[in-house]
Order: sequence, then structure tokens, then C-alpha cells
Amino acid sequence: MGNKALIIVVSVLIVSLFANVYFIANQQQSIDLYELKNRIDELERANTYLKEELYRTNLSLQQARTQLQVYRSEIADLKAQVNRTAVKGKTGSATLEAPAVMRKVVYRGNYPFYNGEVIENGTMIQVSVDIKPGYGRVLVVTKPLMGVVFQDAANTAVVVAENYTGIDLSGSDVIFSVRAPSKIPEVDGPSAGALMTSLIIAALQNISLPQDITMTGTIDARGHVGEIGGVIEKAKAAKAANKRIFILPRENKRLIEYKEEKERIGVITIIRQTPVIIDAKQYIEKNIGIHVEYVDTIEDVMKIIRTNA
Repeated sequence: MGNKALIIVVSVLIVSLFANVYFIANQQQSIDLYELKNRIDELERANTYLKEELYRTNLSLQQARTQLQVYRSEIADLKAQVNRTAVKGKTGSATLEAPAVMRKVVYRGNYPFYNGEVIENGTMIQVSVDIKPGYGRVLVVTKPLMGVVFQDAANTAVVVAENYTGIDLSGSDVIFSVRAPSKIPEVDGPSAGALMTSLIIAALQNISLPQDITMTGTIDARGHVGEIGGVIEKAKAAKAANKRIFILPRENKRLIEYKEEKERIGVITIIRQTPVIIDAKQYIEKNIGIHVEYVDTIEDVMKIIRTNA
């Protein structure tokens, strides 16, 4: 009887011990889940705040651009009034194809679990400029629609072209025409800034633009040609359009290529994608087959154009 009682007591103690361990584990799990939920709530609140800040920033930027355009229009009107009798409106025209990136979202999966993937393809758009006697206006006509950033790049292109040539355009209207394939829903972005500047200079100085040359790059008021995105897609589009020279900002000279490395540990194979920095000119000329020229300024661009005209 004593042995049975001892066994019962030991059994009760073991059950009690396991019960306590289970209780403590569940309690700890509940605490962890509670802390995790609080953290998620904090991140969601922070995300909401950041979205609101981004919206306000974009709104302020849009207002600043609109106000800047108003100021530029007023300055152009004043310059036109001062120079209307003294300045004869300049005339000229030029056309060149520019590479662009077309983005579309492809959705895969079954309802309600969809996965969106952004696919980028290069294409060419035709950009033309016509300079006619007028009132110092900068006009952009696009098919399809035009974005605000594109208009801003056009205004900057006019300022840089005036500085480069020393020609006052306050007595002229500069009219850009942009024609893109119908599959592109909207034309926007600053990456055609350098090309638009080159078009104005060519039109004013009666330079014949080689149609086997194309370029991409932003432009700022100092004439600096800046970095753009979609380098490989644009290079492929230029090659497909039979362009011979692809003018690229020097700031885009570094490309990142991912090389696959495999490491076997026992029966498991680990695959890593290691980033490697390569030269854009070397990569494009070897793998796409189009000659690349790096530029830093609009002076560099015009030098290449004059050499190949």
C-alpha cells in the first residue's frame, strides 16, 4: 500500500510539473503575441503618418512647380514686352528619337490571391521642336498624355539652350511635339531633358542631327547631364531602332549585375545572388551591341553630335 501511495504522489507531481511548464510556455507565448501585436500596431500608425507626410510633400512640390511655371510665364511676358520691337523671333526645327521605358503591371494568381509584377520594356519616342516667332512661351504637345515633370524639363531645356547659344528666345515660342507608341499610357519624366536641349540648339544653329544617334539624360539649369533609370531597357530599344551611338550620362556608368553562386553543404545546395559592379559602356557594347558615349554636360553632347553630323 505504501508503494502505491508513493507512485500516486510521484505521478501527481509529474503531472503538476508538466502542467506548470505548459502554463508558463502558453503565458510566455501570449506575452510574445501581445508584444508583436503592439509592434505591428505601432508600425501601421507610423506607416499611416508617413503616407500622410508623403502626400503633403507631393502636394507642396506640385504647388511649387505650378508657382514656378507662373513666374517663368511672367518673366517671359516681360522679356517679350521689352524685346518685342528689338528682337526678331528666331525660327528653326529639329527631330530626334529618344529611348523611353514603358512600365506595366502584370497580375498573376487566382482570386483573391493576386501577385502584381512590374515589367519594364524599352521603346522609342519621337521628339521634335519647332521654334517660331512668338512671346517666349514653351509649349509641349504630346500623344499620349504629358506629365508635369516633362513640362518642367522642357522649360529647363530652353534656359540651357539660351545660355549655350547666347540667343534670346523671348521673342519666340518653343513648341515640343512628342509622339509615342499608343501602347504607352503617358509620357513623363525628366530623362529627355538633354535631348530636348540638343534639339533647341540644333534648331537655332542649323545643325543637322544624325538620326542614328540617340541619348538619355536629365538636364539642370547649369547644363549638367544627370542620371536616369532603365539604362539597359533604353539601350536595347536604341539597338532595335538601328541607332549607332547611345549617349549616356557618366553618372550611369556603374551597373550592378547579380552573379549566381552555389555552395553545397552536405545534401543541401545554397544559391546566392552576389551583386557585382560593372561598367555600363563595356556591358552594353558587349551584350547589346551599340556604341556608348559618356557625357557630363550639354557641351559634351553637342561635341559628339558635331563630330558625327
